[in-house]
Amino acid sequence: MTKRLFIEPPMTEAEAAARVTPGERAAAQEFLRERRRREFLTWRAVVRRELGDDVPIAYDETGAPVVPGREVHIGVSHCPGRVAVCISEAPCAVDVEPESRDFSRAAPRYMSLAERALSDDPLPAAVWCAKETLYKYAGRPGLDMLYDLHVEAVDFEAGVVVGRIADGEPLRLSLKRADGFIVVYIL
Repeated sequence: MTKRLFIEPPMTEAEAAARVTPGERAAAQEFLRERRRREFLTWRAVVRRELGDDVPIAYDETGAPVVPGREVHIGVSHCPGRVAVCISEAPCAVDVEPESRDFSRAAPRYMSLAERALSDDPLPAAVWCAKETLYKYAGRPGLDMLYDLHVEAVDFEAGVVVGRIADGEPLRLSLKRADGFIVVYIL
């Protein structure tokens, strides 16, 4: 299996219906917003489109999506307008956000002074996505975005973010800008 990343607009409920289970369709109806229902169904449909319609999807003890009984890892993210899914034989993670999202009120809670000095806009979106990706990749609940997850470099041109989980070794994350969205992932 190769490492794969999919970035797609949310499917309609009808488009996703062939690849989701009746239980998943029922679970989607619990979401109040249609947008959220579509995101939930889309990532599941993408996983099954790529791995087979009979692939079970569950959640691990940290709440991360998993494919039980298969030697495959998945990472999932969604925001208004996009769903991102990564599939790999090794642990992986992804986050997606619109470049236009206003992070100004939240930035002091997740960006250190050193991180704010790294670059210009859309830096807050890139750092947010990087930290969300690091959090998911770590698989440890309770990590603090400001104190436990660190972004040391962002290179938009090269498509690279260097991050660190707590005092661990630096990790190289990939950065992609596509159609007004920022995607950061580890495959």
